[in-house]
Parts: sequence; structure tokens; C-alpha cells
Amino acid sequence: MDEEIRPKPIDPLTGADISRLSVDEIEARIAALKTEIARLESALQAKRASRAAADAAFKL
Repeated sequence: MDEEIRPKPIDPLTGADISRLSVDEIEARIAALKTEIARLESALQAKRASRAAADAAFKL
């Protein structure tokens, strides 16, 4: 069976050359990444809660 190979999405904030960034630019990237981490943690918590609710419903 042929599986579709999807290219990895390119995130401009990760893996880029940061040697030419100023202190302010590095601090801005750190802030942006911390915001993204918080967003991802919130989504993960919501998905875990949804899964726990589904697991509980099917154990009845």
C-alpha cells in the first residue's frame, strides 16, 4: 500500500541560524516560543481531559 509522505512543516523560529540576531531579537523569539509552549500545553490538557471523559463513558 502506498503511504503518502508529508514534508515536515518548516517553522522559522526553530532551527534557524541565530548567530546574527541581536539580544532583543533573541528575547523576542524566546517570548514567542514560550507563548507557543503555553498554547500547546493548554491544547494537550484539553485533549487529555476529553480522552479521560471518553474513557470513563465507555467503562460504564
